[in-house]
Amino acid sequence: MRWTGNTGQGTRDYRGYERAHEYSVEGKPVIPGSSDPNFRGDRTRYNPEELLVMSLSSCHMLWFLHLCADSKIEVVEYVDDATGTMVEDNERGGFFTEVILRPRVTLAAGSDVARAQSLHERAHHQCFVANSVNFPVRCEPAITQAPE
Repeated sequence: MRWTGNTGQGTRDYRGYERAHEYSVEGKPVIPGSSDPNFRGDRTRYNPEELLVMSLSSCHMLWFLHLCADSKIEVVEYVDDATGTMVEDNERGGFFTEVILRPRVTLAAGSDVARAQSLHERAHHQCFVANSVNFPVRCEPAITQAPE
C-alpha cells in the first residue's frame, strides 16, 4: 500500500491532503484506494470498508465454488450483493456490527439444489476471512436452476 495523496504540503492540515492511495502486489494490477467520501475520500476509489465486505464475499464464494466442484454440483453463475453495517461511537470509533452476504447462485439443470444450499453453511465455516473478524457474517443465499 502506498499513499499517493500528498498535494505538496504533506499532512500539515487535515483538509490539505488527499486520502488517495494504491494497493499493489508485485505482478498484479494496482487497486486505487481512498477513504469513504464522508471522511474526505474519493468516491471513485475503493475504501477499506468496501474492501473488507468484498473480501468476505470473495472468500465465501471461492469456498462455495470449491465445495460445489468437489460435490459435482455445477455452478453456472454466482453474484453477491453483500452489505456491511457500521456504527460509530465515542469509545471505539467506527466498527462493523455485521456483514450480510446475499449470493444468488444459478446451477446447471438437474443439479442438487438442497445439497448446494447446505454447502453455503460449510463454506461459511471454512472462510478464513469470516473466521478472522469480530462481528457476525450472515449468509442469505438464493439458489435457482438454469432451464434445461
